[in-house]
Amino acid sequence: MQWETVIGLEIHTQLATRSKIFSAASTAYGAEANTQACAVDLGLPGVLPVLNAEVVTMAIKFGLAIDATVAPLSVFARKNYFYPDLPKGYQISQMELPIVEHGKLEISLEDGTKKVIGVTRAHLEEDAGKSLHEDFQGMTGIDLNRAGTPLLEIVSEPDMRSAKEAVAYMKKMHSLVRYLGISDGNMQEGSFRCDANVSVRPKGQKEFGTRAELKNINSFRFVERAINIEVERQIDILEAGGKVVQETRLYDANKDETRSMRSKEEAMDYRYFPDPDLLPVEITAEQIETVRQTLPELPEAKKTRFISDYQLSEYDADILTNSRELADYFEDVARQSGETKLSANWVIGELSAMLNKEGKDISVSPVSADMLAGMLIRIKDNTISGKIAKEVFEAMWQGEGDADTIIDNKGLRQISDTGAIEKVLDEIIAANPQQFDQLKGGKDKLMGFFVGQVMKAMGGKANPAQVNELMKKKLA
Repeated sequence: MQWETVIGLEIHTQLATRSKIFSAASTAYGAEANTQACAVDLGLPGVLPVLNAEVVTMAIKFGLAIDATVAPLSVFARKNYFYPDLPKGYQISQMELPIVEHGKLEISLEDGTKKVIGVTRAHLEEDAGKSLHEDFQGMTGIDLNRAGTPLLEIVSEPDMRSAKEAVAYMKKMHSLVRYLGISDGNMQEGSFRCDANVSVRPKGQKEFGTRAELKNINSFRFVERAINIEVERQIDILEAGGKVVQETRLYDANKDETRSMRSKEEAMDYRYFPDPDLLPVEITAEQIETVRQTLPELPEAKKTRFISDYQLSEYDADILTNSRELADYFEDVARQSGETKLSANWVIGELSAMLNKEGKDISVSPVSADMLAGMLIRIKDNTISGKIAKEVFEAMWQGEGDADTIIDNKGLRQISDTGAIEKVLDEIIAANPQQFDQLKGGKDKLMGFFVGQVMKAMGGKANPAQVNELMKKKLA
């Protein structure tokens, strides 16, 4: 039997506010355990939550960016469950009236096809604390620093049909929240993580199969692995005549498997009811328009502009607009150097390779946009060749100064003296008469041999274009 996979994602995005969603406690990452949990976060008797207005603005931004409906009235509810890292015994979230509904996001797949994924809703909620299982001699420690951290939970429609589609959607959403400036998207720190609802059904069947929810996955690679493993597990059960149980499962990256955590709760199990301590959130059309004016150029619009204004391929434009910081960096280099294609090649090639190799973000690149543009100008005016430029770039990366300083200090200026180049060329021809005769006889591949020998003899500093031009004259 042929099976079809059905996937929906619930993405939890930590909003980039300095204080928590219902208290003034700090959201800064890395503080000592339980030093950033105030009386409100701890749920002490008599305290009252106060909504952070900035989270509402951020939610509106997101809703506008995915072409969704921003609700004029949304309500906070209490989601009741008992867990050690939830001191109040309930989580403040939104259920029946979320702040954002009915949006969409277009994704591009590896084969070039595009697909629109529906976004059912995005609602505001507070995060719980964190259970720590290490270094407590068989006990569990509780860190409540994250309790009350503002989250925007983004719930997709079950529109994805493969793990690759799910990863493409998650990456696009990650890029979008960073473009909007509403989240830093740091997956290692838990700022961007997802739960995946996965089911399978016979090909052609309309009804969905029984789903399993894979919890708290915090990397693109793990999302793909977890979904593929879960799909295999469900198909094996069904083909053996069994039934898939609706449950919550955990992906274990070390064992590369999913395992059962608990039976999957339904909304009624949480006994949702409106939070009596919080007023409904009312948003006016004027507020929405004010927020709309603050929206940055979004990834799709920027990509379209890069293709039209800079004559870049769709592939190059897609990579360069993957993050707002990378796109801004490229535009700075292109503007200063006057070389758009060369700028794109270096940003996508050497720069990105070094950033990936050292695990650095573009924001902390040792080679600034000014420095890279300065080096490209020296390629353009024939001060250095493309090959020498790689040596210059490496030196810039190591902190040896800008391009001009390195070129002067290392004596890397390209030799464009025709007389000097021709003298070396004549010596190479005289030393290799047989190969020169073969070249004259039509063995064109030997052209590279002679150019290479000249470059080698001149320490890579000869102007390659002039070497080629002189060779052609010798052959005429």
